[in-house]
Amino acid sequence: MHNIQQGFSKSYAQAREKFLNAALTAGLSVDSNVHPLPGRDGETLAMDVVLDGAADAQQLLVISSACHGVEGYCGSGVQIHALHNTPWREAARARGVAVLYIHALNPHGFSHVRRVTHENVDINRNFQDFSKPLPDNPAYREIHPLLLPEVWPPDAANAAATAQYIAERGMKAFQAAVSKGQHEFPDGLFFGGQAPTWSNLTVRKVMQKYGQRCQKLAWIDLHTGLGPSGVGERIFACADDAAAYARAKAWWGQGITSIYDGSSTSAFLTGLMWMSAYQECRQAEYTGIAMEYGTQPTDKVMHALRGDHWLHLHPEATETLEKQIKQDLMDAFYVDTDEWRSQIVEQAMDAMHQAVNGLSAA
Repeated sequence: MHNIQQGFSKSYAQAREKFLNAALTAGLSVDSNVHPLPGRDGETLAMDVVLDGAADAQQLLVISSACHGVEGYCGSGVQIHALHNTPWREAARARGVAVLYIHALNPHGFSHVRRVTHENVDINRNFQDFSKPLPDNPAYREIHPLLLPEVWPPDAANAAATAQYIAERGMKAFQAAVSKGQHEFPDGLFFGGQAPTWSNLTVRKVMQKYGQRCQKLAWIDLHTGLGPSGVGERIFACADDAAAYARAKAWWGQGITSIYDGSSTSAFLTGLMWMSAYQECRQAEYTGIAMEYGTQPTDKVMHALRGDHWLHLHPEATETLEKQIKQDLMDAFYVDTDEWRSQIVEQAMDAMHQAVNGLSAA
């Protein structure tokens, strides 16, 4: 049996090599969508896709990682473990479910230890109809200057102003203002873009290629950075549809949360990636969740994200400061302990088995 810990990596290049080797060992071919830019260490970047099962299977389960680059350190480990896990692979096959692994939706962010793409875009706010007016976020506009101060770490005045905003509006309002997404400040946080990103276009191509033959489609997108450390929140990832919500609860349990009714730790969002399932795989009945694993308290995660965006705008930063900012970001989205990694994999495998059972139920 593959050791859980061996599936995790210290760099994108290592994660990609492990994923490709896992596919090879499983006797599966890899469909590599190569990114136009090189990685941090000059390595090739790609959105690598592996199908385990029949191309014309009526039930398809998608498992994706690194929608938010750095979060791939978690998601990649789950995917690599799953490919090495023979009982899991046999269980899915026995139920007639094909499994599609999409490794590194945002390979650039994964490699450079950033949450965003090379366009500084949050993919999970980028699936908008760009022919129409884009969503406005006046709350973000108000705090944009606060989020990206002149100096890092923030000086006393900035820290006091930020603390005052949170004291007056509450942490949840601050989180929502920042994370809801915005299309106005290309250098800002949670920028949704003003056109489709490379990742957006590529994932659509992948869904068209692999998702147009199935009758039932499930998607588990792996994320980190919200909620209690090591706990995988199952966030409903479909349109606001009662039948889909009922299916998701039947498959994944009553504990499933939603951005539509305020039960999720996530704010209400638009431009979400999995909406592409409806657009590219119209024939399929779609049911999905985001698995959101907690790491650190919200204020620490937010601080790390601000630091990373500051660094991107200040390439003149000292090497010491750069290292500190990168380590803070890594710590905000990946807990480097055996215990955390084991919790991640166990909860993901549980959700994957439940998805297979749900997809194959009459």
